Amino acid sequence: WRLAALLHDAAEYVIGDLISPFKSAVGLDYKSFETGLLGAIHIRFGLPAIPAVGAARLIKRGDRAAAYLEATLLAGFEPAEARRLFGNPRGVGDFVLATLPPDKAKRQFMDRFEALASQL
Repeated sequence: WRLAALLHDAAEYVIGDLISPFKSAVGLDYKSFETGLLGAIHIRFGLPAIPAVGAARLIKRGDRAAAYLEATLLAGFEPAEARRLFGNPRGVGDFVLATLPPDKAKRQFMDRFEALASQL
């Protein structure tokens, strides 16, 4: 499920990362559309369309922890505000984030993708 975790926002790459009010204004069941698109992406890369419930929960928990860290370490949110928005993630106390140039971030992502995809 590590590859599924890496690809968890792949639908946003295809259609853009729309803010929630815009998703509502689109006039369709956006969540179903996004879920279907992500399922197609999973199938394309050899994964089940729908992750196991336990894996999906872990991926969501990791995504919320990442959002908390991005908010507090990169965007200047106070921890209390970030906890209100993203919950109180466990085990992130000493975590450090560093910004990367886009080409380096892309390379790291692709290296990880290739390593995980080769294990399928």
